[in-house]
Amino acid sequence: MPLFPKKKGEKKPKGGLTEYEQQPDVDQTNSREAYPTAPTSAVPPVANGSQVPSATQPQQPPRRLVFYTQLAHGSSTERIEGFTNVRELYEEIAKAFDIAPLDILFCTLNTHKVDMERLLGGQIGLEDLIVAHVKGPTKAIECLKSDASLGLTITDNGAGYAFIKRIKENSVMEGVAEVLVGDHIEAINGKSMIGSRHFEVAKEFKDLPVGLNFTVNLVEPKKAFTKIAPRSATPVMAPPVAATPTENQVKTGRETLRLHSKGPAEIVKEEPNKFETIAATKCDDLLESYIGIRDETLAETLVGLFKGKSDFSDFMAAVEEQLGELEFPEEFIFDLWGMMGDVKDGRI
Repeated sequence: MPLFPKKKGEKKPKGGLTEYEQQPDVDQTNSREAYPTAPTSAVPPVANGSQVPSATQPQQPPRRLVFYTQLAHGSSTERIEGFTNVRELYEEIAKAFDIAPLDILFCTLNTHKVDMERLLGGQIGLEDLIVAHVKGPTKAIECLKSDASLGLTITDNGAGYAFIKRIKENSVMEGVAEVLVGDHIEAINGKSMIGSRHFEVAKEFKDLPVGLNFTVNLVEPKKAFTKIAPRSATPVMAPPVAATPTENQVKTGRETLRLHSKGPAEIVKEEPNKFETIAATKCDDLLESYIGIRDETLAETLVGLFKGKSDFSDFMAAVEEQLGELEFPEEFIFDLWGMMGDVKDGRI
């Protein structure tokens, strides 16, 4: 679904959007120490001092990645493994707790709070605790679109559910106490948003005419207490949660598991450099200001497309080729180019 109208005479570009913790030492774990190097087969030396290659070289078994997981509203600690993308991750969590995969709204890392700064995205640290937030109460909210912008930043879980990541201060939605960060947007004016990407939901809100009364159906994440309070209410103490693994049970390191929409997951050992980190954050900020979404993976993709480009036309062609279905306007791509150039040259 296009975000912006196409200019007359433009051709639609092809392409589309491309879109943790360890177990006890008695098991095979995420740590490489669990797999010592296989011994070299004894073979007789030849005259030049080298060895005759063995016909069968023993191979090191693949690393078995096992992660700890809990439910945000309270649960036992379970172990999961064998997933390569978000949908498979949700299926493994669902099997561990005997719930439906579609009950999971999103996951956070190392916190049971609805903390949008700790959302599980495309990468999971091998030592991270995965906390699943499941469906709670539903609500239908009547709203008046008194301004062109509702003040919502939308993201999605990569498995068909879009939800509210941020509510701008002094915005239309900031004045509706029942609308909360973390709420899944189930429908807008009776139109289902299940299965829609974040940019499609943002466009649906944007297309509502100013002055219209509309209804939005929301689903809250389930909480461990029965009292559901609006944002203006006095905060209540968080409930006790299941114990997390101790430092002796986990591997401290910088490795992460990178999830892909297609193909197998991969272990990433290197950390992003300073340019990539700053540029990705700034890209995310521009996505929010132009479109009303935040998407770390999309921001990283844009940074990757910028790298190695010597002029704007090459960058724009790459964006249109890889992300054509989003139909970014030229001025947005130009702002991305200028921003990342400033970051690269140290001006930001």
